[in-house]
Amino acid sequence: MLRPQKNSIRKVFARIIMVSLGAIIMALGLELFLVPNHIMDGGIVGVSIITSHLLKLPLGIFIFILNLPFIFLGYKQIGKTFALSTGLGITVLSFSTLALHNIHPFTEDTLLATVFGGMILGVGVGIVIRYGGSLDGTEILAILANSKTPFSVGEIIMFFNIIIFTVAGFIFNWEQAMYSIIAYYIAYKMIDIVIQGLEESKSVYIISDDIDEIGQTIMDRLGRGVTFLHGEGAYTGNDKKVIFTVITRLEESKLKTIVAEIDDNAFLAIGNIAEVKGGRFKKKDIH
Repeated sequence: MLRPQKNSIRKVFARIIMVSLGAIIMALGLELFLVPNHIMDGGIVGVSIITSHLLKLPLGIFIFILNLPFIFLGYKQIGKTFALSTGLGITVLSFSTLALHNIHPFTEDTLLATVFGGMILGVGVGIVIRYGGSLDGTEILAILANSKTPFSVGEIIMFFNIIIFTVAGFIFNWEQAMYSIIAYYIAYKMIDIVIQGLEESKSVYIISDDIDEIGQTIMDRLGRGVTFLHGEGAYTGNDKKVIFTVITRLEESKLKTIVAEIDDNAFLAIGNIAEVKGGRFKKKDIH
């Protein structure tokens, strides 16, 4: 009877450790690479960097103060767990940047700082998002604005960051603003890698007149389990058998070859999946 409680405590402890670790990694990217070289991040952190530069005060102070309202909004709009995780992450990020503020930057080469700072930043943010938190209030603001405007969350974030990078161009210089956009893009891609993992999974749907043979061949030659779904053609009204399976990106080419060898006219749809859990996704040995 105590096992669920122990699992819950273990998950909470893991969340605290990983959110704190992600925040510390982000602080390293900011204070040892980006900020000393006048390279910006987007969002509320970007506003904090500009404010810190203008007022000549440590960055950590403004990261904490400017994000406080969004922690409260996150609690109202998304939930208690998200708000607590975000509050923890922002607090650790603020204190970590304060601790690292007077340490000499790792490199003064602008290009190296842009690339490695962006990568490190993305890893830190990705870890925090993966464990249910956030290190920037921009997305919360965008979610609120989305309900009152015709723009999507992504568009609102993009507009907000365009303004920030434009202001950075006037305050620092336009070259630094362009480097900031590169760093932001690198961080964005690293976040995807951390959240989705390097071994990207793909969902596959196949419709064919030779569906049984294709399904058996996939199991024999790829070692993947398949599920038969039952569908109906909207135009013909005929019953259709549909294969559903999940593969890795390294197996995509081989699967396409298998389908083409059996039925070159088969309908094949392949899409990306961020995460796979449970079921029988584990690959069987191929003999």
